Amino acid sequence: MKFQLRAPVVAIVFALAAPVVMADTIKIAYIDPLSGPFAPVGQNILNSFQYVADEANAKSWAGAHKFEIVGFDNKGSPQESLSVLKTVIDKGFRYITQGNGSGVGLALLDAVNKYNERNPGKEIVYLNHAAVDPDMTNSKCSFWHFRFDANSDMKMEALTTYMAQDKNIKKVYIIGQNYSFGHQVTRAAKEYLARKRPDVQIVGDDLHPIGQVKDFSPYIAKIKASGADTVITGNWGADLALLIKAAKDADLKANFYTYYGATTGVPTAMGAAGQDRVKYVGYWNANNETFAGKDVVEGFKAKYKDDYYSMATYTIVAAMAQAVKQAKSIEPKDVALALENAKIKSLNGEDVMRKSDHQLQQPLYIATWVKVNGKDVKFDQENTGLGWKTNQKIDAFVATQPTSCQMKRPG
Repeated sequence: MKFQLRAPVVAIVFALAAPVVMADTIKIAYIDPLSGPFAPVGQNILNSFQYVADEANAKSWAGAHKFEIVGFDNKGSPQESLSVLKTVIDKGFRYITQGNGSGVGLALLDAVNKYNERNPGKEIVYLNHAAVDPDMTNSKCSFWHFRFDANSDMKMEALTTYMAQDKNIKKVYIIGQNYSFGHQVTRAAKEYLARKRPDVQIVGDDLHPIGQVKDFSPYIAKIKASGADTVITGNWGADLALLIKAAKDADLKANFYTYYGATTGVPTAMGAAGQDRVKYVGYWNANNETFAGKDVVEGFKAKYKDDYYSMATYTIVAAMAQAVKQAKSIEPKDVALALENAKIKSLNGEDVMRKSDHQLQQPLYIATWVKVNGKDVKFDQENTGLGWKTNQKIDAFVATQPTSCQMKRPG
């Protein structure tokens, strides 16, 4: 008996014979403060992750795979974070992200390593968006940990390179939060200034409890009495906002060099009093040389009535999408191998994930708080009419640091 297959039937046969691409969801647990004094920063970054994930899903960055990023409140506590980690593992998450607090980051890193050793084939990967203690990619480096922010030494290298050019800086006061990151900032500031500007005098050095000081006026009084013309601080969130507010109230004329001047609450606390006197070092500025990321900044503002400043959220989603496509898998080990030495196109250019320690190498920016002018400063923050003017974009090789990492890789 002779018969002829019609074209639609042929198409169906071939479609059934073709390999099926399984579309899986890439679930990432966001473990950071969503309550307490640092909740505004935590919520902003969670919103930033979810905004970028929605963009990635709409534009198929990871092919058939979709991203789902779910927030879990760790209350800023290392102990609470370990409890949350158990919960997210039980819920089936294989990727976590955290960044607000290196004390939390170090606790999570240790717990992830121990879990992965006990559970081969069920590993989880820690995508670090902002915990910048250098030890995390040096003595405590791990195959299962990737840092997408510049570590505090890299930022201090860039910051002091810029500061060294200003001969008006003669007396520096250092103030920070009393935990691992604050100690690292203090150490690096002293070491790098001594190397680049031995004439600069360190006239004070304070560490205060993190998230507990409500009135910084006694600290500002000490800074004022010291005669400091410059303050260096790694403070972030409410601790920086309250520090800047106290400086404004006391009419302190010193210039502030910060790591996190662009984070939630700080712009409002500064207002016009911080104009031309507050700077930050970071991996991006919305008012960058080409306004790269303009669509993200505007889209985020329209959706959340808030400012997009945590560019690592973009870099992480872009890097994960690229790694998943390259590995043809969403399994953590496969994705981790694909992330090593990856060249990632982000909003600050092409970044490279260094294989030796999993520390992202990227350019850094120095920016100053000024009035919006519609030219090189188009975007303000927190509806203040002031924004960040790019003073200098520092190439990745200038800020790069050696690593002592002796990484143990699976297999």
